[in-house]
Amino acid sequence: MDHDHSAWERVVQDAHNRAADRQQQLIDRLGDDAQYQWDLDQGAIAWSRAGRTFCTARLTLIGTVSLTESSWLWSWANDSLPPAAIGDMHAVREYGESNGYPVLPWPSFNHHPGLVKEARVVSAAVLDAAGLWTDQAGDIQLHFLLHDLSGVRPEL
Repeated sequence: MDHDHSAWERVVQDAHNRAADRQQQLIDRLGDDAQYQWDLDQGAIAWSRAGRTFCTARLTLIGTVSLTESSWLWSWANDSLPPAAIGDMHAVREYGESNGYPVLPWPSFNHHPGLVKEARVVSAAVLDAAGLWTDQAGDIQLHFLLHDLSGVRPEL
């Protein structure tokens, strides 16, 4: 299937609009003083204040950016990850394949911040994520989807 760039741009814009509202609600609820801890083996994240957990979510790793190699690697293409961390990311790859959106089924690509942002928001839309989360471990950026939030308003 040929790539229709204008169709991709519409998908990205719709996904961005959807994610922006949900992301702002998440930020408002978590505040700026929350501590967090995530676990790839469990596919989970928890936020706390003063040692008390107030919010939890199921976590899906979208992909990683190697800052030293300046490259993106989709979680579905990373054999070293536990299944709980990958979740349903194969559906994002399949969505890209069936709609002719090349970036989604490419196992990896050169890191371009704009392209990573597009990959993140489209992944969030495809998997109906409640929010996005990013963290860094050494020279690796980890990009996550959040699902099944508890302890925050249901509309998230």
